[in-house]
Amino acid sequence: MEKRTWTPAQLLELSGSYWSTCTLHAGVKLDLFTPLAAKPHTPSQLGDKLNCDSRGLAMLLNALAALELLEKQGDSFTVTPFAAQFLSRTSPEYLGHIIMHHHHLVSGWSKLDQAVKSGAPVRERASHEDVESSRESFLMGMFNLAMLLAPKIVSQIDLSGRRRLLDLGGGPGTYAIHFCLQNPGLGAVICDLPTTRKFAEETVARFGLADRIRFEALDFEQEEVPDGFDVAWLSHVLHGMGPAACAGVLEKAVAALESGGMILIQEFILDDSRDAPLFPALFSLNMLLGTPEGQSYSESELREMLIAAGAIAVRRIPLQLPNGAGVMMGLKARK
Repeated sequence: MEKRTWTPAQLLELSGSYWSTCTLHAGVKLDLFTPLAAKPHTPSQLGDKLNCDSRGLAMLLNALAALELLEKQGDSFTVTPFAAQFLSRTSPEYLGHIIMHHHHLVSGWSKLDQAVKSGAPVRERASHEDVESSRESFLMGMFNLAMLLAPKIVSQIDLSGRRRLLDLGGGPGTYAIHFCLQNPGLGAVICDLPTTRKFAEETVARFGLADRIRFEALDFEQEEVPDGFDVAWLSHVLHGMGPAACAGVLEKAVAALESGGMILIQEFILDDSRDAPLFPALFSLNMLLGTPEGQSYSESELREMLIAAGAIAVRRIPLQLPNGAGVMMGLKARK
């Protein structure tokens, strides 16, 4: 891959890029895209509705218009078609939850130097937070991301003839839902922390699959998982743990499978050199900030973990996914 040639202008653009990020975050946190998707507003009109100072709000609206997420019409502002689709709460494709999750990570990222010096996290692990707003942003943010990718992934994985899927650490159950939609004969169990139950059961019900997908509350790092499955799916679970904990979870997942069962792991996968692709390398730092031992793993590391857990015929499924994401597959040997 061709190396980037940096210029001082590009370096300074990178250094100040958080200005644009924080502008987007503020717009989503104030939920100004939703009323602007309904009709145009002046800063004064929108300020009355959102209880915001009209001067500060005008500055924010102008900046969002400069980012081409809003359109200015005289003294009024309205959303672009893109913003209406992805930033208005009235849209089924709303991405505000994952954006707010990113917002909640900002304070931790500002302390990256401290985490590097100490080797220890500087914020609460997102999946274990007790603050309901943060937990909702994390879980439904994972739903936002999975809704973009799940249809592409499940259509390329053959689960024909398989009947029971274990969605380990499945959060709101997006992948369990899409695997079941793709495979009418499939049922699933989502196993995750008790605080996840509400979000999972509401999401499953929204898709009309409550009769085929159930939730079981457990801490799969500490507790045993149910068995009798012929597919195990672990999506972005391992990066929150160190190698020893990963080994333990994978052993449980393989043990939960019937003879000939399939295990599937989705992660942001590093090259074996660990210095590419960019997103998994940055994501490793995100894990440093929020977990004691979490990190991104390379393809060879994931392959070795799966083999050590008892999987055979381990390979990476050829999928074109964003941000260095990939899916590893293995089988449990037939007795």
